[in-house]
Amino acid sequence: MPASAPEPHPIPCPAGLAPPPGLRQLFIGMLQVALSSFGGGLSAWSQRIVVEQRRWMSDQDFLTGLTVARLFPGPNQINMAVYIGASFHGLVGALVALAGMLVVPFTLLMLLGLVYFQAHEIPAVDRVLAGVVAAAAGMALSMGFKILHTYWRDRVALLLAALTFVAMAVFHVRLIPMVLVAGPLAMVWYWPRSSAQEPS
Repeated sequence: MPASAPEPHPIPCPAGLAPPPGLRQLFIGMLQVALSSFGGGLSAWSQRIVVEQRRWMSDQDFLTGLTVARLFPGPNQINMAVYIGASFHGLVGALVALAGMLVVPFTLLMLLGLVYFQAHEIPAVDRVLAGVVAAAAGMALSMGFKILHTYWRDRVALLLAALTFVAMAVFHVRLIPMVLVAGPLAMVWYWPRSSAQEPS
């Protein structure tokens, strides 16, 4: 009798992380991100769902993707969805993640838009929306504090973050010049090098 074919080995995953998601899981995960973030805070919800709940990525991998997403033109979270999907399933994964992020929320947005333009002059509606925006701002701040521990001992990272904040919040430096200056400086400093050349 012919020898049976060897059983395929499962795809290994880093310690502490869940197995890579399938296309269906990827779609549902991105849909969960999109539907959780009424009023904004997409990046915060994405970090909570992708890193904390589903454990698809480490904090470091997520932050790398978020940085790449913000360096490219277009909405940050759409770029982030492409990054997440492509990380697991290439082009097909990117398209599935985009579909999860856009299809159902876009449909709901159109329906809510119709309702809003009929009722936006009602004072109670404005107060409710203001509360949602405040909650979204709180989510964004909570994400910042959660990822702070990753760079808490990295003095250069803290310095870059502080200088960027001061430049944009105090001196009102525009985003594109800030990226063009701070981005190359950070990449030069953190560019992989031999251990003998690593900055202290």
